[in-house]
Amino acid sequence: MVIGYCRVRLYLPENHSLKGKRQALKSIIDRVRGRYNVAIAEVDDHDLWQSATLGISCVSSEERHANEVLSRVIETIRLARAEAELLDYEFEFIHA
Repeated sequence: MVIGYCRVRLYLPENHSLKGKRQALKSIIDRVRGRYNVAIAEVDDHDLWQSATLGISCVSSEERHANEVLSRVIETIRLARAEAELLDYEFEFIHA
């Protein structure tokens, strides 16, 4: 069993309130959950208006598959440019 984890840092340039941030993140999170079988949540920068950190995880039998799923998630987030700009991301894989 392999657990794939991705930490994603986002910049929300058009956002001017925490309410606007929640709406933008909800759109991204719902889109990712709807397309991929992953867990996703905001994990840091809760009180910053224009910054967000998401944690995304998936479980698979192979690291290659987990890497593919997380890579597609990153591409989906990258294409959501109107809502957020992808600043940075990192993958980690845990073999259990």
